[in-house]
Amino acid sequence: MSTLAATKEVSTGATSAPRVDFKLEVVIVPVSDIDRAKAFYTGLGWRLDADFVNGDAFRVVQFTPPGSLGSIHFGKGLTAAAPGSQNLYLVVSDIEAARAMLIARGADVSEVFHRAAVGGPAIAGVDPERRTYNSFATFRDPDGNSWLLQEVTTRLPGRVDSGDTTYGSADELEAALLRAATAHGEHEKRDGGRHNVNWPAWYAEYMVAERAGTPLPR
Repeated sequence: MSTLAATKEVSTGATSAPRVDFKLEVVIVPVSDIDRAKAFYTGLGWRLDADFVNGDAFRVVQFTPPGSLGSIHFGKGLTAAAPGSQNLYLVVSDIEAARAMLIARGADVSEVFHRAAVGGPAIAGVDPERRTYNSFATFRDPDGNSWLLQEVTTRLPGRVDSGDTTYGSADELEAALLRAATAHGEHEKRDGGRHNVNWPAWYAEYMVAERAGTPLPR
């Protein structure tokens, strides 16, 4: 069989196969003191899902950040990575509120900063235009594993399935509703100030489009 024929066969098979989702579930965070790390993440208000021990050689602790579909593991017998060597991202809908909440729970969080361009130098303060993906803050756990907070309010096209309207928390849903309400107010102004009796449908269309990163209704 030629290489071209083999390629076509694999391609055809892949096309006809049913779709299977591959969802990132857990990331391992290397720590030196399990109980100290457990106390830290408990203090942040993260959900403790499990603490399983098997003799002296194995222990796994799982935490999930509020509103997250993915979790973290740390413990004993999980990884050979050096404690403090992990760098992770947390997406938040409001960078300033998230920073304030973490500080209130004892985390040492940096000042908010932004970047004028991707890969550019850090500039103090939130992005002046409050562009999505563009405002950040950082903190570390007791071992030095770093967490980068990134404010995301609208996803880039193709980043979220068009049918995914899941919100991680009541606060996140409230923020999305407020953005939809503001945009709908502008829509009514452009329509001569007339009340839109179909506003629930307009809100729904706006929130789904914002979530999926597709063109927003006007």
